[in-house]
Amino acid sequence: MSTIVEAGAQAPEKPLGMRKNGKQWHAPKKAFRPGSGLTSYEQRAKLRVAQQLVKAKEKEMKDEKEEERQRRITALKEKRAAKEEKERYEKMAEKMHKKRVERLKRKEKRNKLLNS
Repeated sequence: MSTIVEAGAQAPEKPLGMRKNGKQWHAPKKAFRPGSGLTSYEQRAKLRVAQQLVKAKEKEMKDEKEEERQRRITALKEKRAAKEEKERYEKMAEKMHKKRVERLKRKEKRNKLLNS
């Protein structure tokens, strides 16, 4: 008896028949209802606030990433400059006395501090 009730609960779909334009392979369309997609002002306002939060978080993440990138770039530049300067002093040490090179180093360091 339960099988009869289950079978009766499912209403069989009514066959649509042949389409007038003869394009049976297309999916059947629903009626055009222009007002069906409209939302209330409160819903739009909530959605707008949520989008602003997402954008703010994305901007924050992008800024952090760019800051990290810039930090790595400056560290690399400083490292290269230090290496270059060290090589320059080594070249000078080959030609002149060690004490004189040390004096020049201190003098250049003072000038850098004064100029910057």
